[in-house]
Amino acid sequence: MKKLIAAFAAVAAFSAHAAETLTVAATPVPHAEILEFVKPVLAKEGVDLKVKVFTDYVQPNVQVAEKRLDANFFQHQPYLDEFNKAKGTHLVSVAGVHVEPLGAYSSKYKKLADLPGGAAVVIPNDATNGGRALLLLQKAGLIKLKDATNILSTPKDIVENIKDLKIRELEAATLPRVLTQVDLALINTNYALEAKLDPSKDALIIEGKDSPYVNILVAREDDKDSDAMKKLVAALHSPEVKAFILEKYKGAIVPAF
Repeated sequence: MKKLIAAFAAVAAFSAHAAETLTVAATPVPHAEILEFVKPVLAKEGVDLKVKVFTDYVQPNVQVAEKRLDANFFQHQPYLDEFNKAKGTHLVSVAGVHVEPLGAYSSKYKKLADLPGGAAVVIPNDATNGGRALLLLQKAGLIKLKDATNILSTPKDIVENIKDLKIRELEAATLPRVLTQVDLALINTNYALEAKLDPSKDALIIEGKDSPYVNILVAREDDKDSDAMKKLVAALHSPEVKAFILEKYKGAIVPAF
């Protein structure tokens, strides 16, 4: 009996000092890189941060909703709202971290004015980023939309197409790979960086720093206020992370805190 009690005591003592594990899904750049940067800080505070890398925008939400992961870091609020509505999930924003301005890129032309009539243009096929891309094309004077402010606009909402652009919708992650096959591609900054594009130099037009599309840490309602989650938010909002973002991404990514 004494040995059994001693064994239980040893387990309890180990558990008291064991790190709490927090598993977070992230797209590779910059989200996973930022999370890897804060890992050592969290380890000192008793949180074992495990980063699971995804290259799509669907599974990170699905797996958090199904409790296979604790949180994710890859999306902005308009995308989360649309996902929750479409999938019947109830994921929530925990904290805003940074803005990744959406940009328009071309391997064939140096200026938007050089785009020929009937140019082949590709945009993300998810509702919010697709609408966001169309708003940027409108800002550039290439199209006009039925509702100039609707972030969920689709190509069907184009009422004026000045250069008769041939707009196709493709999965966001594939856009850098087809850049050489089209005249213009509207690419999210995380995918642009992965493809070694420099948004501050290579984008023919890019969203301003006042973009409403802040990238957020997302979790389930029942988990958003856990001690480990609070420690992660504090780490992500630290002066060190702000300096890391500014230094590493040279303005291509903007801290939102």
